[in-house]
Amino acid sequence: MDIQLKRGLLDICVLAAIKNKDSYGYQIIKDIKPYLTISESTLYPILRRLEGAGCLTVHSVEHNGRLRKYYHITQAGINRLVDFSEDWKEIMSIYKFVEREDADK
Repeated sequence: MDIQLKRGLLDICVLAAIKNKDSYGYQIIKDIKPYLTISESTLYPILRRLEGAGCLTVHSVEHNGRLRKYYHITQAGINRLVDFSEDWKEIMSIYKFVEREDADK
């Protein structure tokens, strides 16, 4: 898979994982796991990139004597998910065209 496409899809998956409730790194990995495998070394750069883009904010909460970073989706992050949904319709149309061409051969 094209690395840029995969990178964009991983960003969308992370935003979708925190869309309904704030979450922390390990929980995000667990929530995404039924759909794809993502490691901590992949997740944390994505979280930093999304924070830098204004798609999420971070706040710390004490948990068992340690600070845990929680991520919260912003309106920009929600907008990015909406844009992705619109783009996905076009991607699926292209996919159907490609598959149709293969079926005709």
